[in-house]
Amino acid sequence: MIKTVDLPSKAERHKRFGSVPPIKGTKPTEKAEMPDLQNKPDDFLFAINSVGISNVKHPVIVHSELEPKVQTTIATFALTTSLKQMSKGINMSRLTELLHQYHEAGFVLSFEQLRSFTKELAEKMEQTSATIEVTFPWFFERKSPALAKIGLMHADARITVTYDVETDQCIYETGLTAAITTLCPCSKEISEYSAHNQRGYVRIDTVLYSDSIANQDWKKFLLEAAESNASAKLHPVLKRPDEKMVTEKAYENPRFVEDMVRLVAADLYENPLVKEFTVECRNEESIHVHDAIATITFAKE
Repeated sequence: MIKTVDLPSKAERHKRFGSVPPIKGTKPTEKAEMPDLQNKPDDFLFAINSVGISNVKHPVIVHSELEPKVQTTIATFALTTSLKQMSKGINMSRLTELLHQYHEAGFVLSFEQLRSFTKELAEKMEQTSATIEVTFPWFFERKSPALAKIGLMHADARITVTYDVETDQCIYETGLTAAITTLCPCSKEISEYSAHNQRGYVRIDTVLYSDSIANQDWKKFLLEAAESNASAKLHPVLKRPDEKMVTEKAYENPRFVEDMVRLVAADLYENPLVKEFTVECRNEESIHVHDAIATITFAKE
């Protein structure tokens, strides 16, 4: 038997739950007649370094030297500009308008497009600088070491580009957080049977030399710096022969967090693209309730 409910109209339902008709307004409805508080000139005490919007999610195109070489992913944006002392505020709707224009043209997260975006943003906002910050998951194929079984891995990537109007120059910052395996040198040394290992996370943040940013894929060389110095890499697919190789490799390459940040720092120091860097390693310790952490910051100039 079908149950029936005697419902009033939708308009009546809304009214019953508190909706009221709109009032007759007195303020203008045409844009040309509306006051523009952001552009009100006055002395507002201080210039502002950055103002804008953050946590904006948008689809983007990512190019990679690793397969898949072209991929679409969801990036999280922060878009900001400077603000002069004599200006009350910025027109924030222009930020998302410009983002949508680049989206319609196919927004590729290349240094060339990011420079173009920040330069255009500074010009549209009539400010002295503009910054775009982008974070996104970057995917890449990984083969298992023995049987070459393929699966997809990912790392969390970051790009920040800041454009300065006065110098017509950009500062390019990149970052990557990659998961790794670390095996404890101390437990290997003192234990009769084996050694404890755990998942570690290497976070790398760099400032790149602007004249060499197009030379190679920054995501690939940051990933290589993190993974090649670990006890072992992580894999999406492992069969028993693969697992044997991975666990034995980890046992042959024990690492403290102190070891990790020093070894990664050495690779970044040798890379001619990198001007400054910060390396952090955090191990989720498998026999402790705490994490172990170490950090190195270094500037070549």
